[in-house]
Amino acid sequence: MSTLYTRRTVLQGMSLLSLGLLAGCDDSSKLSFKYGKDLSDKIMGRTFKLKDAQGEYRMLGSYRGLMPMIFFGFTQCPAVCPTTLARAAQAKKLMGRDGERLQVIFITLDPERDTPHMLDAYVKTFDPSFEALYGTLEETAATAKEFGVFYEKAPSGSTYTLSHTATSFVFDSRGNLRLGLSASLTAQECAEDLLTVMEVC
Repeated sequence: MSTLYTRRTVLQGMSLLSLGLLAGCDDSSKLSFKYGKDLSDKIMGRTFKLKDAQGEYRMLGSYRGLMPMIFFGFTQCPAVCPTTLARAAQAKKLMGRDGERLQVIFITLDPERDTPHMLDAYVKTFDPSFEALYGTLEETAATAKEFGVFYEKAPSGSTYTLSHTATSFVFDSRGNLRLGLSASLTAQECAEDLLTVMEVC
């Protein structure tokens, strides 16, 4: 009799837990972030298709189960890009074991100069788990537009540099856009908001 009661209690508890998890992963869940911008009501970045360093196509669905954080830049970026990637690496460490689910993705806005080998070596100097993606000029423009990212060439001596949007876009583990992190935030502030995303899904 007591065994039956115990099993019933456990099953009921599991059912409630399952309902809670399902509710937590509700696509419409609104989050309260301390520092970043809530992007839960935005439909952005769902259809991009770019190549990784091995030449394999990667899409948002390729990272299901992880928490993708996407940042646009270029390897010859003098300040914003390396600072943002270093911050992401630090935030990942501050998150402890939860940081293992954070997948930082660097999308180049300069495919004319950023080769797959250069991109891979560049991002992995910050963290071995970071990935870089690239496309043709047309694919790059389409992906940037899909995220609402601005970028343009600016002459710099005999070559050029790029001015571009410096927001990091964070998706939950089911591929829903959740959070925008500005370049002005600290690693600690980013880590706190990233953990908030994980609380939901």
